[in-house]
Amino acid sequence: MKTVGKILLISILIYLAITAVFITTNRPTELATNGMNFDPLTQVDYESMPALRPYTTRDGSELQVRFYESSAAANNVLILLHGSGWHSMQFHPLAETLSENGAAHIFAPDLRGHGFAPEQRGDVGYIGQLEDDIADLIGVAKAQFPHANILIGGHSSGGGLAIRFAGGEHGDLADGYLLLAPFLKYNAPTTRPNSGGWARPLTRRIIGLTMLNNIGIRWFNHLTVIQFNMPQSVLDGALGHTATTAYSYRLNRSFAPRSNYGRDLAAMQQPFLLVAGLDDESFIAEQYEPTMSPYTDSGSYVLLPDLGHINLLAAPEVTAVVADWLENFN
Repeated sequence: MKTVGKILLISILIYLAITAVFITTNRPTELATNGMNFDPLTQVDYESMPALRPYTTRDGSELQVRFYESSAAANNVLILLHGSGWHSMQFHPLAETLSENGAAHIFAPDLRGHGFAPEQRGDVGYIGQLEDDIADLIGVAKAQFPHANILIGGHSSGGGLAIRFAGGEHGDLADGYLLLAPFLKYNAPTTRPNSGGWARPLTRRIIGLTMLNNIGIRWFNHLTVIQFNMPQSVLDGALGHTATTAYSYRLNRSFAPRSNYGRDLAAMQQPFLLVAGLDDESFIAEQYEPTMSPYTDSGSYVLLPDLGHINLLAAPEVTAVVADWLENFN
């Protein structure tokens, strides 16, 4: 028995040593900030954008959300989840038009760890906290519009979070999903290498922390595991201080479908619309339907020419497609 105990102890020490090597030899570095073109977002006229207002989550935190109330008696509430590194301002052109046209009341939150003054930029308290925050925001929306359809939309990583939400404990709170060029997984057929140069994952550190989490050790989940190649023009601009250029392990895990993304997709039996541009720099739009349809047949796919990952958000043709889908949602 003593021999077995020694072997077990040695095995544990070797396992921990391997994780330590992975974690400590893969650190954040300064990136060459020449990444994705954010001009379609930073050059938008934000004069009419609603101010952020707080809502309270189950842990007592106050998070920020922009609310676009429809001028008509809309029967839809659409919660829009922004992509990695940015915040709710990215949805202003889409949200303003949809709400003004009576397609939906729009809630666009600054997700935890993001925005103008987050408590912990690039971090959350635990894996899965973003889903809890969305569920709490749904509670706010339902209190205001008790008979409306609740639709969860997201762009890029926000679309991945919407898929994760569908596969989690709160998935039945949503009546439908809007996926704008969603992230599925780093090695999914839809994803270009490193999301087209936008992301720098610290792969060895991710492996080491995953190994620790597999045996219940979560002490180091605050460590940075991914960096974003935010353009220098954004960082030097008026909104540079609102960019989030790196994520902790627990935020990165929370902001994407689970590793077996097929299970999350299989749980998405509510109607969904996926819209992507054929010139997307991060994802391969033509691969969405063949990748996702084996798991769920409840969606429709619209691929639009001459649109990339960012200008998708401000394109009138996207707004028209989404408005038509919302108008006919039941």
